[in-house]
Amino acid sequence: MKLIRFGPSGAERPGIQMDDGTCVDAGGFGRDYDEAFFSDRGIDQLRDWAARHADAAPRVPTDARRGPPFRRPSKIVCIGLNFRDHAAESGMAPPEEPVIFLKSTTALTGPDDPIVMPRQASKVDWEVELAVVVGAEARYVTKECADEFVAGYVLHNDYSERSFQLERGGQWVRGKSADTFAPMGPFLATRDEIPDPHRLGMWLTVNGEVRQKSTTAQMIFDVPTLISYVSQFMTLLPGDVISTGTPAGVGLGMRPSPVYLKPGDCVELGIDGLGRARQNVVESR
Repeated sequence: MKLIRFGPSGAERPGIQMDDGTCVDAGGFGRDYDEAFFSDRGIDQLRDWAARHADAAPRVPTDARRGPPFRRPSKIVCIGLNFRDHAAESGMAPPEEPVIFLKSTTALTGPDDPIVMPRQASKVDWEVELAVVVGAEARYVTKECADEFVAGYVLHNDYSERSFQLERGGQWVRGKSADTFAPMGPFLATRDEIPDPHRLGMWLTVNGEVRQKSTTAQMIFDVPTLISYVSQFMTLLPGDVISTGTPAGVGLGMRPSPVYLKPGDCVELGIDGLGRARQNVVESR
């Protein structure tokens, strides 16, 4: 099943994308896709509702804005340097343990919403990533049981302002958390839709030119390892997001010199089974 949310920012309604690509309004289900939904067998209940009511439910207009496919989670946990090809282009040894940082949840936005450059930004970068949505409270989870805690998967562009991230000392969070820096969607694919998350093609273009083209097979630490590892240090709540890292091809790694985004640029990206997204870069507000 593919979960969507649609409508104006801050007033999104829940919906379902059907196998034929049409989308139905799931407002009649009576629940949004939030922490309570994921913690209370919401996906199973939604599937039952859809079997009975989806055929008669209103259709979502094809031009409706897509919002993030779930309500704002308690946290977005990101994994750095988790692709072999990205580590190589960065000139860094693969990490012995996952590199963890947090991204502010206020960065969350829809998959096709504009990317707003922060004030004083000069090095806005792109990162196509596979994100995992947690389906149950996870604390000290073993790797063998980790799949049971996956609600589904979503396409994420982990935008970064590299000057904030790398040139001002301290943690990476300041370079990752600007408003609009976490576009997710177009839909959340439930776990059964993605039987093997470690064999997914992924790509990203800037103004039509391919910048990233790789596969999740390049991940150093797989999804069960990441869920287990993160849960040793913090409780993961239903609806929380773990973004699993990006492959080679980011602007920071381009040679002979880095290339960054500017207003007017268009970024498109996609992952097998998770759809595609398009973001236009605009000036700071």
